[in-house]
Amino acid sequence: MTTSAPRLSAIVLAAGKGTRMKSQLPKVLHPLCGRPLVDYPVQAAFEAGADQVVVVTSGQPELTAALEARYGKERISIAVQDPPRGTGDAVRAGLSAVKHPRTLILYGDTPLLRAQDLTGLIQALDVAGQELSILTALLDVPFGYGRVLRDAAGNVQEVREQRDLQSDAERAIREVNAGMYAANTEKLRAAVAELQPNNAQGEYYLTDIVASLAKISRVAPVQGEAEALLGVNDRADLGRAEELLFARNRDQHRKAGVTVHGDARIDSGVEIAADVEIGAGVSLRGNTKIGTGTRVDVGSVLVDAQIGENVEVKPYCVIAQSSVGDRAQLGPFAHLRPDSEIEAEAHVGNFVETKKTRVRRGAKANHLAYLGDADVGERANIGAGTIVCNYDGFVKRQTTIGEGAFIGSDSQLIAPVTIGKNAYVGTGSTITEDVPEGALAIGRARQVNKPGYAAKLREKLAAAKKK
Repeated sequence: MTTSAPRLSAIVLAAGKGTRMKSQLPKVLHPLCGRPLVDYPVQAAFEAGADQVVVVTSGQPELTAALEARYGKERISIAVQDPPRGTGDAVRAGLSAVKHPRTLILYGDTPLLRAQDLTGLIQALDVAGQELSILTALLDVPFGYGRVLRDAAGNVQEVREQRDLQSDAERAIREVNAGMYAANTEKLRAAVAELQPNNAQGEYYLTDIVASLAKISRVAPVQGEAEALLGVNDRADLGRAEELLFARNRDQHRKAGVTVHGDARIDSGVEIAADVEIGAGVSLRGNTKIGTGTRVDVGSVLVDAQIGENVEVKPYCVIAQSSVGDRAQLGPFAHLRPDSEIEAEAHVGNFVETKKTRVRRGAKANHLAYLGDADVGERANIGAGTIVCNYDGFVKRQTTIGEGAFIGSDSQLIAPVTIGKNAYVGTGSTITEDVPEGALAIGRARQVNKPGYAAKLREKLAAAKKK
């Protein structure tokens, strides 16, 4: 008979002001790869088995609102550290909301942390006599990090910060503290209660709990990847972390059967099916989803886009908050603005822009057209240069184009207007009234030719220029 593991809370320290970001936005809300910085450790904690995450803030309402909107008040608790008095004091604030017998301690500015980095930390607490586990890493250049000091038997004794190292031998230690911990909650509460601000800054250092708990139990070191240490203090750090995340995301999709060329930038929330090909310079953002067999070519930007199977997205298309059906063709240089719905086998060609428009199955708008607030029927054809005039300066109005209709090049459809099924609009027409099913509509000014008048016109214009 197996027993379930004790329930787990996580404390994520996010109370830093982030002054080096030089921004009005709280540091941990700065986005990278489509998600706020704090989302990465919070998500890692949940994926590692945490039932509750306590985020310690300095009272920023926008941070609280963002976390509760994403995860819900049932899963996220907020603790406020005011005034800030060090990491140990921040954990003390977080412990006031902790509900469960085990606690993870993480930092809100470590976006490269993953659930797999935390599994060993949590499992180490299953060993009798181990009340605390710490994540460590081996660095070739450990300068600036707290070193893990061990006794002759290899047992962890304390974590000593860079400025407090006492010998060349200590400075040569390559094993560093990553700053992430797992502990039995009651032992952690006791150790944090004993912390003293014995330093020039008058702060309570969380690292002091290592020496405290090492005196009464065994502290388990769990070696992780060096990337997990990378914290973000300024926008240069943010940029470096984002590049590493993009590289990680590219490789993750490649291993899942996606061909990803060059420097494509794929946000962390993007879903891509197998046998998709992503071109160099492509940017896939937000909650974009791409079906199997689709090709997204060079330079295209997709934001919260839903793309079906075997779609061809030619170079330099922009698709935002829109959907594209199976076997459709887009671009090059097509622009689908929000609420566009391109159905299966439809074509939206070069320099065609849509907005809040449905292009039904098999319909085509291959060249230089604007379709706004429109419904284009199945197999309809939209000629080059066609414009749906949907806005009168006050109200946006609807245009409906029936199944099989043909709209000649360089036509203007003045909304609200309906073009009937299989109707034909002559090239260069301005349509202001509904066109019945099967009818031909021509709305042009009559052409007038004046023989021999071209020379007189040139003389007249030249004289005017000299005045």
